[in-house]
Amino acid sequence: MADPVTVVFATNNPNKLREIRELTDEQINILSLADINCEEELPETHETLRENALEKASHVFDRYQVNCFAEDTGLEIRALKGEPGVYSARYAGLQKNAEDNIALVLEKMKNIRDRRAQFRTVIALIMDGKDYFFEGIVEGRIADQPRGNTGFGYDPIFMPENHRRTFAEMSLAEKNSMSHRARAIDGLIKKFSSLDQVK
Repeated sequence: MADPVTVVFATNNPNKLREIRELTDEQINILSLADINCEEELPETHETLRENALEKASHVFDRYQVNCFAEDTGLEIRALKGEPGVYSARYAGLQKNAEDNIALVLEKMKNIRDRRAQFRTVIALIMDGKDYFFEGIVEGRIADQPRGNTGFGYDPIFMPENHRRTFAEMSLAEKNSMSHRARAIDGLIKKFSSLDQVK
């Protein structure tokens, strides 16, 4: 890719913005919603990660006419039949409190031996009016209790496969080397690399 592409990341989550910027480095010029003076809450009214990601990206594209992408991520726990899934951010209520969400997961997982889970991210990109989708998955298991103080969301209780530490016990660089979001972003970067004519 000759020159960096400029694109807006449609999120109000500063942690996700930081992660994405670390992942893309200088390959993509990532603008925040604040950079385009977008201050409203983005809608998430659907039952799938894909639909929610597209809804958020469409909201920004339609109102600001800028190339943009959005993502939706869910923690999917096998023993809970895929919960919290699309409701991950608001699992314990609309206050979207990470500690409350973690506490609810651990309460539901009490005495359950099957701790298998996965993080799944779906990215929806709208580039010049066309929609593209990218997905990333990382498998792992739910820890018995929160561990670590880095990361965000469910990171303190998610241990990726073949690791004994949670995402919250890893550096950002280490997490980004294997995370669901990193794998989805890899698809996004490859798409931009194939669109050399887009500036």
